[in-house]
Amino acid sequence: MTILIIILAIALQVLLTIKKVSPFISLLVVSVLAGLCLGMAPDDLLKSIENGVGSTMGGGGLALIICFGAILGKILEESGAAEKIATTLIHAFGEKNIQWAVMLTGFLIGIPLYYNAGFIILVPLVFTLTRKTKLPLLYIAIPMATSLSTTHCFLPPHPGPVILVNAFKANMGKTLLYGICIAIPAVIIAGPILGRQLRNIQPGEELLTETVAPSVKILPSALPSFLIALLPVLLITLAVIAENFLPQGILQTILLFTGNSTIALLIAVLVAFIYFGHLQKVKTETQMRWLSSAISGIAMILLIITAGGVFKQVLTDSGTGNYIASFSSKWNMPPLVFAWVITALLRVMIGSASVAAITAAGLVAPLLGQTHVSPELMVLAVGSGSVFGSHINDSGFWMYKEFFKLSLKQTLLSWTVMETTISIVGLIGVLLLNCIVH
Repeated sequence: MTILIIILAIALQVLLTIKKVSPFISLLVVSVLAGLCLGMAPDDLLKSIENGVGSTMGGGGLALIICFGAILGKILEESGAAEKIATTLIHAFGEKNIQWAVMLTGFLIGIPLYYNAGFIILVPLVFTLTRKTKLPLLYIAIPMATSLSTTHCFLPPHPGPVILVNAFKANMGKTLLYGICIAIPAVIIAGPILGRQLRNIQPGEELLTETVAPSVKILPSALPSFLIALLPVLLITLAVIAENFLPQGILQTILLFTGNSTIALLIAVLVAFIYFGHLQKVKTETQMRWLSSAISGIAMILLIITAGGVFKQVLTDSGTGNYIASFSSKWNMPPLVFAWVITALLRVMIGSASVAAITAAGLVAPLLGQTHVSPELMVLAVGSGSVFGSHINDSGFWMYKEFFKLSLKQTLLSWTVMETTISIVGLIGVLLLNCIVH
């Protein structure tokens, strides 16, 4: 009976998603109905909802991390720093290595920026390069889209990985380092290598010329643009090194403090405001508009994450999480593979990578208490599954299709194949790392 209720709950979530109901509302509705059907008393259900909100938003500074990440991305976008990073890398690599230049550009811009923002920034660059080099569109576009998608599902401070780090009580620094190890082969295989195989797929109509209009603003210098964009990653990495290789003392204490995810992002945001705002004589009101725009842009994301935390808590408190986790041993399936399969199925049904990851977190979290699996690798296994098989129920699918003027078949053969490749390579990387870590 329990498994039937879970299947019906997920089916209801899928139905509400198809009907364009906000995931924030649908996840809450599904959580309440699932809790009641699973036999929870109303008072216990209310406590689960409260605990779910508190543990999700309060644990690990999740809300601050997501907000600071959004603010940093917005500053880089508005100041022209993201555009400067892109053009610098393209010029440095040259036309011969254009795929690798676009891939690295997407990767570096994808770390601080959300997928949609990074995509909008880089699409005009892809169009310009396509016209100048006379190379096939997808030969250049696939490496860019791959990098943005890979950083979105593997690397903090993106919401998906941060949510999972919080849910599985993983170490943020280790997750970032492991994620980079997996992301590098994923972007190479699903980017330049796959892009060469898809070069014969051509858009059905001429690309709009107005999308490649050159920017007239004065861009900031390259060095500070790179340093500030990557500052959170550098600080978090230094903290991991300090924790494992430095003796206890004042230096280790400082590096561990500045390498805390929340503090690292706060430092990066303050440095970005000083350099791209104050030193460039940008009015304070304008800088605060950047901040407000960034926060308003991720408000719904925060609400969805909160609702997902409620669903996870209801599954945990009702004992359903342990029930689902027991299937891993019954099916004789390794926990990391089981987590990937569950998340991949949810992704195909629901469409949203973040919602699939949040939902899966509640189902597979009990595995961590029953096995000796690394919580960091569990984060990356779920992250890998969350990009599997993207199709018509995913907003990213349609953004890619419409911007590049592709048919539905062409989009399935390129975007869906690319996302699935990232997912499979990610799973292989997780399993290989598991052999090394253990």
